[in-house]
Amino acid sequence: MSSRVTLHPGREKSLLRRHPWIFASAIESAKGRLNLGDTVDVYSHDDLWLGRGAYSPHSQIQVRIWTFEQNESVDNGFFQRRIAKAQLSREELIRRHGLTGYRLIAAESDGLPGVTIDIYNQVIVCQLLSAGADKHRDKIVWALKSQFPQHAIYERSDVAVRKKEGLEEVAQVLSGDIPDEVIIEENGVKIIVNVKLGHKTGFYLDQRDNRAIAAQYANDRDVLNCFCYTGTFGSYALAAGARSVTSLDVSDLALETARRNVEINDLDISKCEFKNQDVFQALRDYKAEGRHFSQIILDPPKFVDSKASLNRACRGYKDINMLAMQIMQPGGILATFSCSGLMPFDLFQKVVADAALDAGREVQIIQRLSQAPDHPVSTNYPEGFYLKGLICKVL
Repeated sequence: MSSRVTLHPGREKSLLRRHPWIFASAIESAKGRLNLGDTVDVYSHDDLWLGRGAYSPHSQIQVRIWTFEQNESVDNGFFQRRIAKAQLSREELIRRHGLTGYRLIAAESDGLPGVTIDIYNQVIVCQLLSAGADKHRDKIVWALKSQFPQHAIYERSDVAVRKKEGLEEVAQVLSGDIPDEVIIEENGVKIIVNVKLGHKTGFYLDQRDNRAIAAQYANDRDVLNCFCYTGTFGSYALAAGARSVTSLDVSDLALETARRNVEINDLDISKCEFKNQDVFQALRDYKAEGRHFSQIILDPPKFVDSKASLNRACRGYKDINMLAMQIMQPGGILATFSCSGLMPFDLFQKVVADAALDAGREVQIIQRLSQAPDHPVSTNYPEGFYLKGLICKVL
């Protein structure tokens, strides 16, 4: 008998809408082989087959659905089909923008729960964050080598969230030789990516379109790039004719890479200042000094990691936006972001509005921004939408 999970009465509704998560509270019984990451069939209380997924006994999300097709096995061919389909769906975007770095698999939104795969030129970086993804590592690697035979493959599953799945953090070579750095290009800008030590899988591909949008306002402006990481908003701004760019981060490695990104694009390094300082403190210092900027970019790390932390996160977002508005020259442009999936867009906009009130500034929202299209949001998985941004004019 195959391993099976049976749901409580009425708890099948989300699966009938093809949402891929089953929470522990929805499960009435579980029978058969039920080791970490094993494949289980899911049935309703009245014995209707609903889907086939990966079992994760340590997680609140106890089953993540691989497939809603009863005759589809979770084998090598399954992962090969999913990866080929994802690549095909991105071909037009890759061709149109000449991308050498893009997200190939956006987890649940591409039908592979817990699997994130980014491509940086000839290097593929995987993050396997769920028990099922970890269980099928070899199949995923096989499918990637089948689709991309010339690429090296590296795993960056060194993420604390794996502990919720009963998994250890891991970073390792899966295939080929992994260089310390890779150079990708987007929108005509070259970017250095450190796949071994960089954030996430090495870089934030999701901000690609927003970097270009923010750069449209940068000509002849003094730009402050907060939480700059490797400085790519700044490189875009310089390429678009910014008068100066000040980059803030608390990582010397990130700031050094930001400097090198300016240099490899043959941009004017004399227009740049790279400063290792906490952004909250730096903004307060600039206010005290009376220093002002005509464009400010706020792209902070995720402030919200649980619903319990939402109120605290709102205070953080409000604080940095208020301080940024207070040091903005009249007519300046604020590009402000939240990458926290648990932060609703309307709430983020309200926080920015409250910041404007407290700053005593009149602020107009002129654009609403989201994640790049290689980070799609499946209609049956709205949680896939996480990156939100506003372009604001501070009057």
